Amino acid sequence: MIREGYWVEVPSVPGCVTQGESFEELLGNLYEAIEGCLSVDVIEVAPASEGRVVEIAV
Repeated sequence: MIREGYWVEVPSVPGCVTQGESFEELLGNLYEAIEGCLSVDVIEVAPASEGRVVEIAV
């Protein structure tokens, strides 16, 4: 039995791929996949007295 569905990858986010059996399911999975790929754990780091901190928003 061949199952049909949808598959997508996000070229601007390496490794971000997902699939769904319907287009609606695919969109829901896509939002979740992008959020998961872009979320990172940030550890607070105390700057050294001679260093500087630069904050970059993506």
